[in-house]
Amino acid sequence: MPAAAGITASIPSPDPSWSQFSLGPLTVHTYALCLLAAIALATYVTHRRLVARGADREVTLDVVFWAVPLGIVVARIYHVLTHLGDYTDGTGPWGYWEWVRVWDGGIAIYGALLGGALGVWIGCRRAGLRFWSFADALAPAMLAAQAVGRLGNYVNQELYGAPTTLPWGLEIDGAVAGHPDATLFHPIFLYEMLWNLLGVAVLLLVERLARRRGEVRADAVGEPGYGLRWGRLFALYLVWYGLGRSWLEAVRIDPTSNAPLGVPANIWTSLVAIALGVALFVVRARQHPEPETSVYLPGRGPGREPEPASTGSTAGSAGSTGSSAEEPTSAG
Repeated sequence: MPAAAGITASIPSPDPSWSQFSLGPLTVHTYALCLLAAIALATYVTHRRLVARGADREVTLDVVFWAVPLGIVVARIYHVLTHLGDYTDGTGPWGYWEWVRVWDGGIAIYGALLGGALGVWIGCRRAGLRFWSFADALAPAMLAAQAVGRLGNYVNQELYGAPTTLPWGLEIDGAVAGHPDATLFHPIFLYEMLWNLLGVAVLLLVERLARRRGEVRADAVGEPGYGLRWGRLFALYLVWYGLGRSWLEAVRIDPTSNAPLGVPANIWTSLVAIALGVALFVVRARQHPEPETSVYLPGRGPGREPEPASTGSTAGSAGSTGSSAEEPTSAG
């Protein structure tokens, strides 16, 4: 598609044939490959961070086994419920084959967060990990994975914003309702990729500065450093991502999204994410001013099974496998 008149530069969209290819009798969707690459990246980074904090080398996959399927299912449900106009053909809610065609695009990151959080909670309980310890390890990995996943939106020619005359305007094949041919649009997918990658750098920098501050404090007063554990780094992730999505959604063209009070559903969810992140940071800081000594729940650890209640063991006897500041029944 040619660039708009007077525009000497633009971002061309990939040829529609790039969105899928045949492998024997199978049709492989590029969008799905981007999602798989994102999941693999998040798993790898989280694994490295957890192992560095004392976790068993097998435990990350144990949690991912639960988080990924639930994340995808709820992500699809969230997208469908916020874009019902795309999935209404008069055949009744259980006759919509389009509802499950996730490979054609149409999953929502906020739904993935909700479903993934449930999966992580289940996986962590089974593995004996602290939920919030896993979340802290996951936070920068999530942003990196989300950046990779947005490549799938580019290939599918989706996730774009209002018209623009900027030289990085995005070309879209075919007519976009309400806009003349050759119109260029804000590349929302690219903006979010850059925002997420910047967020990775910010979270890692803040984490390192907090650790160094703790080391200085330890040298000065003999107290161990606190760092950003107990869910506080994940809280910052929620704030960062919520801020980014709130302004990106404000310029996005998404006419089929539900808009309570005229505000797109994703903006409402972004505001909730920001508020939740702020509250989580404050509450967890007050609940756990002590350093996190283990990513495992009390009484649990590499190669250890839950201790029977009849043994009379207490959280305080868990030793290095967990901090007695958190009850065994806590999600961590």
